[in-house]
Amino acid sequence: MTASLSGSTGPLAAAHDLALVDLDGVAYKGHLPIPHAAESLTAARAAGLRLVFVTNNASREPEEVAGQLTGLDIPTDADEVMTAAQACAALLRTRLEPGARVLVVGGAGLRTAVAGAGLTVVDSADDAPDAVAQGYATGLAWSDLAEAAYAVAGGAWHVASNLDLSLPTARGFAPGNGALVGAVVAATGVEPDSAGKPSPTMYRLAVDRAGAERPLVIGDRLDTDLAGARAGGIPGLHVLTGVSTARDAVLAEPGLRPDFVGADLRALLEPHPLPERSTDGWWTCEGRAARVVDGALELDRRGPQGIDVVRAACAAAWDAADRGAPAAASTVPELRA
Repeated sequence: MTASLSGSTGPLAAAHDLALVDLDGVAYKGHLPIPHAAESLTAARAAGLRLVFVTNNASREPEEVAGQLTGLDIPTDADEVMTAAQACAALLRTRLEPGARVLVVGGAGLRTAVAGAGLTVVDSADDAPDAVAQGYATGLAWSDLAEAAYAVAGGAWHVASNLDLSLPTARGFAPGNGALVGAVVAATGVEPDSAGKPSPTMYRLAVDRAGAERPLVIGDRLDTDLAGARAGGIPGLHVLTGVSTARDAVLAEPGLRPDFVGADLRALLEPHPLPERSTDGWWTCEGRAARVVDGALELDRRGPQGIDVVRAACAAAWDAADRGAPAAASTVPELRA
């Protein structure tokens, strides 16, 4: 399997009819706005691009998410939000009949989604649930995780809304749902199914709901947002405002590689020049160049770093890796877009 950067001679917003936009690290960070996010999304909408905000956070109702975005100058309706709770409920319905009992370990958003799917929400392993739906919520306690473990050990199907190990906040990275799911797995030895990214379930639900033909995924995490895009066969834009860095992109395995790389959401409004192979193994992009020689990534040193250096480095490193001669991680510096 190989995967390369794609190019766009015009703005990405004009080439796609729907953007599936991640939240934390893309539209905002914790409760703080991300520079250029609001005005870029507004301009993309004005150019005809529809937006659906797709989040692995299952704790909140779509209305609450829409309200937060609107408060950050990104006007959003609840039907423009797709949460991991909704995907989790959809996954549960693939095996459970209406009325089946589900122990919900998570926030209000997950309880609402599970009940809305025609399933019966219960609160104890003693209720003999058919499944456990586990999602992130700030108020979860040891007793909640213990109840989930009792039910899973008793044979209930364990379905996680998502498996993100960390959660970006304004103060740094906090334990995510994957870390909490790990406690249940450690107690039971049972690996859960997951509805959230990197599974493409949410993306497919959102695309089908919108009737889109040319969707684009926008995310900050290679291991969830962009891996889900690859798994779903949807082009992905990696913006460098969240978890995964430019260096991470350069070192990415094929299944995690984005189709496009941008410094921030202004990348929606810009063309994306395609790196080209030049002489002596160099890959060039808008005058910037990179190559891999004897397992070492080399960059040209002309002028300040920028997004075109990142694109050239990705092209060079991915080509070398796909030919069986990858660049050593120690030779790849932190790159500034």
